[in-house]
Amino acid sequence: MAALPYAQAHPDVVVTAGADPDPRARDAFARCGAAAYPSAEELVGSPDVDAVYVASPTTVHLEHVLLALRAGKHVVVEKPMAPSLAEAEAMVAEAERLGRVLLVGHSQSFEAPVRAMQAVVASGVLGQLRAVNCWYYTDWMYRPRHRDELDAAKGGGVPMRQGAHHVDIIRFLGGGLLRSVRGRVGTWDPSRKAAGAYTAYLEFEDGTPVSAFYSGYDHFPSTELTFGIGESGQQLGSDYAVARGRLARVDSAEGELALKRGAGGVSRQSEMLRSGDRQPFFGLVILSCEHGDLRVSPEGLIVYGDTSRVEVSLAGLPVGRQVLLDELVAAVRGTGGVTHDGRWGVANVEVCEALVRSSDLRQEVVLSKQVVLPAQPALAEVVRQAAAATAGVRDS
Repeated sequence: MAALPYAQAHPDVVVTAGADPDPRARDAFARCGAAAYPSAEELVGSPDVDAVYVASPTTVHLEHVLLALRAGKHVVVEKPMAPSLAEAEAMVAEAERLGRVLLVGHSQSFEAPVRAMQAVVASGVLGQLRAVNCWYYTDWMYRPRHRDELDAAKGGGVPMRQGAHHVDIIRFLGGGLLRSVRGRVGTWDPSRKAAGAYTAYLEFEDGTPVSAFYSGYDHFPSTELTFGIGESGQQLGSDYAVARGRLARVDSAEGELALKRGAGGVSRQSEMLRSGDRQPFFGLVILSCEHGDLRVSPEGLIVYGDTSRVEVSLAGLPVGRQVLLDELVAAVRGTGGVTHDGRWGVANVEVCEALVRSSDLRQEVVLSKQVVLPAQPALAEVVRQAAAATAGVRDS
């Protein structure tokens, strides 16, 4: 439901229908004037629907994507695209067979800071990209979860559900073509039997190294490194171990599911993902180039150059879910390039699977499904501001 307000506000999108077995979710569609169906079959049968946004549980993504494609609809499928590489590839094959658009979202590379960092790297004003380092510490494992979200066979655990974001960011920033993964996955709490952490070393085809770390175990918070700001740009409070404390008061799987749905107040997941007025931070992401380092700031980017530290404003750049809808509209109309298509999504799933396999084998896994990042908007004003951090040296 997070995409609904953005769809309503988009000038080229009309929300005509929605489907959910939960009557409370159907009420949300009805309140915005859309038809509300209890089943996906009824939704895709509507002649008023041109494209379907699949935000159902990961375990039924393949079923729902194929259902929509075979009904002649274009599709956006939420990340993680599928619980396995085989299912992700089946979606792509069917979309290509039927000539329908298949996009994967919403992932973090739609967000303005990631797009802006990529534009700076691609411009060459800081020289070649030399390293990417990404670290994120959250309370993900203790937010209330459906059982499937903690079952690796069903796409659960952080390597797939949060690794999908990390991998998407990394590939977008480095041009898409990762070569290999060497990683270790951690299951550190016997009471939450799922992988809740990972450490990974990745390499791009050109040799650029990447380190990525994620922990969902609700100890150190990354907000201490990101100006107190979370992944939707919201300023978060300083209370400690909120998710762990709330979950400790739940005594059953049914109670946990009720808490996830917001029974008795706003769920922890909704708290963490509510929209804010600052730039979104998926933990700490630092790019190192020949002539400077880049990171996200509350209002944009900070460039640490050869001659100065420069803050680049990203005011006016659209938020991620708007960009996702822009990409969908352009793809359906054939008026613009598509980045986050099914093959881009397959490449992300491949990396997440390879991370787990590398951990099991304790060896490097070489990738074979990677695709190059298509040309992106140049964002000339962002690049111009970033160039100021090295102008004295680069011009001499």
